Amino acid sequence: MAYRVVWSPKAVEDVEAIAAYIARDSPSYAAAVVQKVIEITDELTQDATKGRLIPEIEESKVMEQFAYSYRLLYRIEGETVTVAALIHGKRLLYLTD
Repeated sequence: MAYRVVWSPKAVEDVEAIAAYIARDSPSYAAAVVQKVIEITDELTQDATKGRLIPEIEESKVMEQFAYSYRLLYRIEGETVTVAALIHGKRLLYLTD
């Protein structure tokens, strides 16, 4: 099954902010993180279920994959995958209603 991947505005902001933060110390590592995120999202078009369920969320449509020490969070809805956020792996995931 082919999926359509869309990015939430929040996820775009997250990637830009993380890349800018990392680039202050290591532009090459910042580029590597962004490249890994792009590779993961490209792969989601073919197999969105490749990731794992998010431990903090008991919902089968919300998943994550790791890009180095960052968690790429996404939701699967039919044939659409929405990239929701990119957060550091040590950061607690707070859920709000």
